[in-house]
Amino acid sequence: MGNRRRAQGIRVKYAFIKAHRRECDTAAMCRLLDVSRRGFYAWLRKPLSDRALEGQRLLSLIRAAYAASHGVYGAPRIFLDVREAGETCSKHRVARIMRANNLNALHGYRAPRYARGHTSLLTPNTLQRGFTVQRPNKVWVTDITYVRTWEGWLYLAVVMDLYSRRMVGWSTKPTMARELVLDAILMAMRRRKPKHALIHSDQGSQCGGDARRRFCHEHHLEPSMSWRGNCWDNAMAESFFSSLKKERIKKRIYKTREIANAEIYDSIEMFYNRTHRHSHLSGVSPEAFEAVSKRA
Repeated sequence: MGNRRRAQGIRVKYAFIKAHRRECDTAAMCRLLDVSRRGFYAWLRKPLSDRALEGQRLLSLIRAAYAASHGVYGAPRIFLDVREAGETCSKHRVARIMRANNLNALHGYRAPRYARGHTSLLTPNTLQRGFTVQRPNKVWVTDITYVRTWEGWLYLAVVMDLYSRRMVGWSTKPTMARELVLDAILMAMRRRKPKHALIHSDQGSQCGGDARRRFCHEHHLEPSMSWRGNCWDNAMAESFFSSLKKERIKKRIYKTREIANAEIYDSIEMFYNRTHRHSHLSGVSPEAFEAVSKRA
C-alpha cells in the first residue's frame, strides 16, 4: 500500500512539472520536487504503467459483469464472474477497482415476493402436487429460468413429462415473450403427440395468457395452474433448473447467446435426457427409463 501511494505521489509531481514546463526549468523543478528527471521523461513517453493499463482492461470486464447483474453484485460476486471469464486477478483488486469507479452494489435488493393467493379462476390447479404418474404423456409441467451472457439475458422455457422426468420440449429467447413457453409446448407436441395431457405451470403472463389457453384447447391439452408465489407444484422443473445451473452452467456468463444456447442443447438433449442418472427413476436416465417401460 505504501509503495502504491508513493508512486501515485510521484505521478502527481510529474503531472505538475508537465503543466509548468513552459514557465520553469524542468531540471530545477525535478530537483525541488525530489524526483528523477530521467523518470519524468520516461513518464512522458508512457504516462500509464503496465499495471494501470491492465487495470483499465479489467475495469471493462468488471463493468460488464456489474451491468449484467443490474447493479446487484458487489466485489465478491463480480470477482467470481471475472474469474469465470478467465482472469487471474485477486478479489481485493476487483474491490479496489470497483471502489475507485463508484461501482457499488445496490443495497436493499430483494427478489420479488408474492403473497400466497388463490388458484386462477380461469385455470384451476388440477395437478395438486401429484408428481407420481403411471403413464407417459399424461402430465407435463412447464417453467422458465434465465441464463446470463455478455449480450444480456437468455430465457429458457422447458416442458417436463412427470412420468419419466424427461424434457420433452424447450425453447430459448432473448426476451421473456409469451411465445417462449408456447414454442416449448409446441416442440413437446411435435415430439410426443399426446391424445390428452395435463400441462401445469405457475401463474404468470408467459404461462397463463389467453394465447396459451387457446393453444391448449386446440391441441387437447388440459391447463393447470397453481397460485401465484407457490413453487411446490413446479418443484420438479425447479429441481431441473437447479441441477442445470449447478452442474453445467456453474455461474458462467456466456460470451454470446448462441454459445449459451448450444450449451443448453447439450445439457438437455445429450446429457440430462440421455445419461443423467435420476434418483426418482432408480438411478437411470429418463430415456433409459422410458425404453425399459416400453419393453415391460
